[in-house]
Amino acid sequence: MLFDDSYKTIDAPTEGFFRDRGSKFLAYAYPIKTEDDAKGHLNELYELHPKAVHHCYAYRLGLDRTQFRANDDGEPSGSAGKPILNTIYAHDLTNVLVVVVRYFGGTLLGVPGLINAYKVATDEALKVAKVVTLHVRDVYTLVYPYEQMNDVMKVIKAFDLVPQQQHFDNECSLQLEIRKTMLNQVLGKLEKIDSLRLEFEGTI
Repeated sequence: MLFDDSYKTIDAPTEGFFRDRGSKFLAYAYPIKTEDDAKGHLNELYELHPKAVHHCYAYRLGLDRTQFRANDDGEPSGSAGKPILNTIYAHDLTNVLVVVVRYFGGTLLGVPGLINAYKVATDEALKVAKVVTLHVRDVYTLVYPYEQMNDVMKVIKAFDLVPQQQHFDNECSLQLEIRKTMLNQVLGKLEKIDSLRLEFEGTI
């Protein structure tokens, strides 16, 4: 089975809204790459809505379903974070955070009512989002002598790569983002270039 390095996410933040028996549910969806991204957006919403009774959220990261978190923030267990997460799954998205901020309207909704409210609010935010297909990439810095410039550029051109953060001197360097599915082919060609050094920077 071939490894698929593509995934679907949203390209920009979106919002959704749902009201039930006086309670207001404001949903905020964000594209994210890390847990720190999620924490940053959460902190922004705590400041934006200091009087809200709950800031429930869920996020999913990566290609599989092992990197995720769901938080009920004081709502009955399983009534908020899980419906948000399941709705993210239903839209087949990853690298996404959804926070639903609740203002209590004075009437208890019960667990079924809460599950519905958090699900619908999340759905309202996600269904207006522009969905984009991206690819998992490994980032490498290439360091090489100036005289090997042509050999490096031939490989870059052959695989239609876009060099970044280029520096040209007696010793040159540039950064490349390489799709996971192309990694072995590209690195195989680069490793044949004399005096070239590859430094792995991470995965995005």
